[in-house]
Amino acid sequence: MKDKKDYHQDNTNTRNSINHKNNISHKIRAHAHDTNHHAHHDHSHHIADFKRRFWVSLALTVPILALSEMIQMWLRFKLILPFHGYILLLLSAVVYIYGGMPFITGTIAEIRARKPGMMTLIGTAITIAFFYSAYTVFSRTGGDFFWELATLIDVMLLGHFLEAKSVMGASRAIEELAKIMPTRAHIVRDGDVVDISASELNVGDVVLIRPGEKVPSDGIVIDGESHTNEALLTGESKPSHKTIGSEVICGSLNIEGILKVRVEKIGEETYIAQVIELVRRVSESRSRTQDIANRAAALLFYIALGVGILTYIIWFIIESPLVALERSVAVLVIACPHALGLAIPLVVALSTSITAKSGILIRDRKVFEEVRNINAVVFDKTGTLTVGEFGVSDFIALSDEKATLQLSASVEINSEHIIARAIVDYAKKNGIELLEVSDFRALAGIGAYGRVDGKDVYIGGPGLLEEMGINSDDESIKRLQGQGKTVVYTIIDGNLSGAFALSDRIRDEAGEAVSELTKMGIKVYMLTGDSEEVAKWASGEVGIDEFFSQVLPHEKSDKIEEIKKRGYKVAMVGDGINDAPALVSADVGIAIGAGTDVAIESADIILIRNDPRDVIKVITLSRKTYAKMVQNLWWAGGYNIITIPLAAGILSGIGISVNPAVGAVLMSISTVIVALNAQTLRKYEPEGVKVVKEKEEIVVDPVCKMKIGKSEAFGKVEYKGDEYYFCSKHCEDEFKANPKGYIGK
Repeated sequence: MKDKKDYHQDNTNTRNSINHKNNISHKIRAHAHDTNHHAHHDHSHHIADFKRRFWVSLALTVPILALSEMIQMWLRFKLILPFHGYILLLLSAVVYIYGGMPFITGTIAEIRARKPGMMTLIGTAITIAFFYSAYTVFSRTGGDFFWELATLIDVMLLGHFLEAKSVMGASRAIEELAKIMPTRAHIVRDGDVVDISASELNVGDVVLIRPGEKVPSDGIVIDGESHTNEALLTGESKPSHKTIGSEVICGSLNIEGILKVRVEKIGEETYIAQVIELVRRVSESRSRTQDIANRAAALLFYIALGVGILTYIIWFIIESPLVALERSVAVLVIACPHALGLAIPLVVALSTSITAKSGILIRDRKVFEEVRNINAVVFDKTGTLTVGEFGVSDFIALSDEKATLQLSASVEINSEHIIARAIVDYAKKNGIELLEVSDFRALAGIGAYGRVDGKDVYIGGPGLLEEMGINSDDESIKRLQGQGKTVVYTIIDGNLSGAFALSDRIRDEAGEAVSELTKMGIKVYMLTGDSEEVAKWASGEVGIDEFFSQVLPHEKSDKIEEIKKRGYKVAMVGDGINDAPALVSADVGIAIGAGTDVAIESADIILIRNDPRDVIKVITLSRKTYAKMVQNLWWAGGYNIITIPLAAGILSGIGISVNPAVGAVLMSISTVIVALNAQTLRKYEPEGVKVVKEKEEIVVDPVCKMKIGKSEAFGKVEYKGDEYYFCSKHCEDEFKANPKGYIGK
């Protein structure tokens, strides 16, 4: 049995560290926007820094190449300047200090932390190359490495620039979850509509949401009708119909009508705030594959250092100090675990973002990786494979079908019984217009009576037939009774005219989900507390071969253990409430149909929608994510397996060798391949999300110059007839203090 983390305990600790502001709603928004703001600047700083250092170093590399003896020999020209060697040394010193500074400081940091890795390898390589080359200038002996040093730093800076861009792209995808939170709300007070900050909303407030605006907080519609776009929140690309009594989610977009919503949740209790917290936690969690990659990167440092020293000794003996140094530096450069360090984090960041946008929330990264090995899925029947609501599954007409349905529903519209409501709903879905009823009477324990269109209409169960002395020998009706369904009869003017079979209706998507899982080689089971007849009917409808019936909630975990003993890796899919023990017992617990309640303790994975096909998405994404991790590890590790021996000169006897500059190019190519391979996961991103992104209007914060969408801005200030948008409270306050200082900049 798996250990389950206490979500509320973790969340409480997080809440205490977010901010010291009094209002919880303001706190979560401030935290979300400030986190996004700082993350943006952190990534942007790295990108700008590497880009600036790259261009400066590249500009200085041109004269270094022109003055290098090796390059002149290759290109067959000669250029000798006064103080030639010292000019080369000066130019290379600038490249080494300015261009190589990120690697030098990184080396120092790794050594202080006693965790030598990529930066230590790069820093060691460029430092040895520079100081040895400086020695040759002053001693006038041996050949220098100035051009190799310069090109090596150029390529390394370019590689880090590309890495920073890739990481920023992945990080932005997650940050978008926080950025969609609206900052303003129209609150209804005493009949007037007042604009306030969304952080000032309280439970019970009534807000007005106009077409094109975002819902400011989770709530219930009390007036109006519309459709909302929840694509960025649940992954559902189809607009969701909202009417009185419907739930709306903070951050969803109101498409057409005007809605009045009563606020039910604020701040960290809202769905989007909980999603942000879950995404943050899983992004920071470790995966088994990442642990392997980290250990491999650490091991690679010692292997590279050992091979580099051995290479130097061997080539020093058989060739010369110059060749020995070139070979050992090439080994150190090529062995940099750059791609290895990037291989897993990029895939983790992208997969976390994609699953969250698809309405799939991961609570445990290691369990998500294990989903790929699942070969048995157990569905709880009620609310998972079925709708969880009593409805008409079959209608048998023994006389005129339309007339029988119309007369039956016309009588039942006057009853509050659950069966009556189901029959009326069925008639309305079939486009039946109801008729006026006179002399309606509820027949206690039997059914109902009404006179409709001059006819006496009775509706009831078997007791009604017995009371009226009517026998039913219809085989279709007997078959429905044999399935354990509730059957009610319609008697018109003393004649049996039709029968309705009612049951918990099968979801339209259930059959497709079971079929696809079976095609994937996964065994599908069903658990239910219903009778064997009902279980047999439901399993047959969706195509499940094996089921467990009459299972009490506390017995479901025993059935999971029984299936596990058969050698299966089991995923249990349920609602996370009465089947919590079974979710915990399974190798992977999946809670389905969570809606806005994502704090389900017993589940490893939470599916927002009531769609069993999302189980297929989870398994597919887990398999694709793991495949990308393995591919990236092979690109990163396989490259080292091949190139380190080449750099050491193992094939130099047949003219194949790798110098430090070529090594740097090969290393950077492997890094770029790893980054691009991770990006291919984006094809699994929900289409609905992309549609919403394209409609976002972008503005520029006048203080920090950050580009943001209008709807995701922290705040807005009107100044001299113009509107200015801000990414954070800090920028808004800075502008208010001195607006003239930022206008026109």
